[in-house]
Amino acid sequence: MSKIELIATATFGLESVVKREIEKLGYKVIKTEDAKITYLADERGIVRSNLHLRCADRVLLKMAEFKAETSEDLFQQTKAVDWEQWIPADGKFTVNCTTVKSKLRSEPACQKTVKKAIVEKLGEVYMMDHFPETGAEYTVKVTILKDRATLTIDTSGAGLHKRGYRVKNVAAPMKETLAAALVQLSFWKKGRLLLDPFCGSGTIAIEAAMYERNIAPGLGREFASQGWNAISEEMWKEARKKAYEAIDYDADVRILASDIDKKAVAAAQENAEEAGVDDCIEFSVRDFNKLSVPEKYSVIICNPPYGERIGDKEQMKVSYAHMKKLLEADPTLSAYIITADKDIEEAIKPREPDRRRKLYNGRLETCFYQYYGERPPRT
Repeated sequence: MSKIELIATATFGLESVVKREIEKLGYKVIKTEDAKITYLADERGIVRSNLHLRCADRVLLKMAEFKAETSEDLFQQTKAVDWEQWIPADGKFTVNCTTVKSKLRSEPACQKTVKKAIVEKLGEVYMMDHFPETGAEYTVKVTILKDRATLTIDTSGAGLHKRGYRVKNVAAPMKETLAAALVQLSFWKKGRLLLDPFCGSGTIAIEAAMYERNIAPGLGREFASQGWNAISEEMWKEARKKAYEAIDYDADVRILASDIDKKAVAAAQENAEEAGVDDCIEFSVRDFNKLSVPEKYSVIICNPPYGERIGDKEQMKVSYAHMKKLLEADPTLSAYIITADKDIEEAIKPREPDRRRKLYNGRLETCFYQYYGERPPRT
């Protein structure tokens, strides 16, 4: 197999989490930048990355990177790339372009230039004037930043947050990739009780259960690169088989997920069933202000409603007071709260968060407040 460079794109603030996931898969990270991680892999790496990365947005195949100040630069260097290694004669390909702080400012013009260069190159290789475009899809992405062009092919298709288990939605759902990252950024592990008292459609609870049961997030969906000639069908079958065999159905996973909204809880239950983790999550309709934590060393991970999206400020003041009460009553309780509402930190004082982390929930800037409880004794 040939060595290739892949780029995992990520939400701002999650680069370090995605980097750890890539390294856990056994691949060498070359470079970490804002919202993307470049690493070395092979064809099998495309398959494994799409199946197993929980917090990345997409996996891109890096084709080339070069300086391009003129349209001619862009055309000639794009044409020099070995596109035929990946795109067959019947390949259906589209080109998307983004340009920032560059001399080449017109995205439609750059898009047209790259498309023309690829068509000319493939025409020379396959000795064809017309391409049927009846085969698999190849989405070429052109990013020009400060006159430096990066050419990639999207291997994922739909974003990796689309796991396939979300059959019912609620207002302001959290992306599955962000929910998975919150779990990995916490100290929660199997054997400890996890609570999400604002569960909505159940994303945090479901992602936590899938993580601790070692269920690959991409098992329930298809990817753009599954139809590519360069990656055999057998490679996909083998990777999926190994992923299924690695699932730990005996893991001690106990999760309590609740919400005051009956429809949200019903949706969460259906989503958990679709994900195959409903047996380790107990769902209930419950007002957070009446919540009690049933055992020591429990962990709360939650996305409470806040004014910018849903919810009421006055109601949340009452909820913050209850969160403060829970933390004061049990020094072993850990709480991880993602919110755009900065009032929460003042409301929980004198307890200060042990760590704050800036994250983006969609386009909304939020803070992930982390309150560490006492660690359970070693066994």
